[in-house]
Amino acid sequence: MRMTKWLTLGTMMLLVLTGCKGSTPSAPEVSYSTSSSPGSTMSNTKHADTLTFGIIYPMTHPFYEMITDSIEIASKSHPIQLIVKAPDEINLEQQMRMMETLITQKVSGIAIDPIDPVAFEPLINKAVQAGIPVICFESDVPGSKRYSFIGSDPLQEGTLMGQMVDRFLKGRGMIMIEGSMSGSSQIRQRLQGLEQYLKQNTEIQVLEKKYHNGDNEKAITDLESMINEHPHFDALIPLDIVSSSSAILVWKSQGLKRYAMTFGMTPEVKEALLNGQIHAVISENEHLWGNIIIEQLLAAAKHADSTSWIDTGFKEIKQSDMTNDY
Repeated sequence: MRMTKWLTLGTMMLLVLTGCKGSTPSAPEVSYSTSSSPGSTMSNTKHADTLTFGIIYPMTHPFYEMITDSIEIASKSHPIQLIVKAPDEINLEQQMRMMETLITQKVSGIAIDPIDPVAFEPLINKAVQAGIPVICFESDVPGSKRYSFIGSDPLQEGTLMGQMVDRFLKGRGMIMIEGSMSGSSQIRQRLQGLEQYLKQNTEIQVLEKKYHNGDNEKAITDLESMINEHPHFDALIPLDIVSSSSAILVWKSQGLKRYAMTFGMTPEVKEALLNGQIHAVISENEHLWGNIIIEQLLAAAKHADSTSWIDTGFKEIKQSDMTNDY
């Protein structure tokens, strides 16, 4: 089963709930499970030696569908059952409930991209105390007992983005920024690196910053509002995948010719990069995550010595840099 199936289910559920918006306090949860064993196709049969790994994302999105595909491929040569979970939109309470459920199910290991590192620290410690190793990816919870973190340095990512903006705008101009959550450590550090570089090395002005808190509609509304209020802006910098998705839609609908640079090589960002709606993207080598996540979960399940941080690195990708890997 592919993640597209539960994405479709999530979309159907969301449409139903939209009709009674106001009476439902949170977005629907979506999840699915698959199992595989060496030399066989996926089946629902669970053998005695099968390891059950839980994968928890912050939300459903084509970006995470891509990660799940790579995780499934990396799992095929091992007796692994995957339980994949995600809120339909960013929702901390739902993500925490998903973590609690996996702990109750006594899975063999959990890989999570946590929405809030402070909120998840006690939950991760609870899982570890129950004998369930936890891997963090993309966003870290460094104060927890997690086995390892898979990802790159968001502060240095922000510095690179500052260099990219400087190069495209030649040291002068006005930019707008949108991110997911102001309290997100990843978003905060990306913004810090970006603003520090611009302040120290350029005359580029930040006109406005907005945060959509994981709400797709708000992300689009925010962008349209900023464009109306600052029609002479030179570039937009989306700090996360929801902001970049919204920027692509707005760029297409309004036919904008301004610069847009973002983080995260999602399928739609790849297309927008080829079409010229996005001019450059910082990739965290996301195409490698699936293999690394499975490697780390298997190592943790075998009680191997941990590596605190698996640095996947990051790099700028422009249209001219596109390869078969992206």
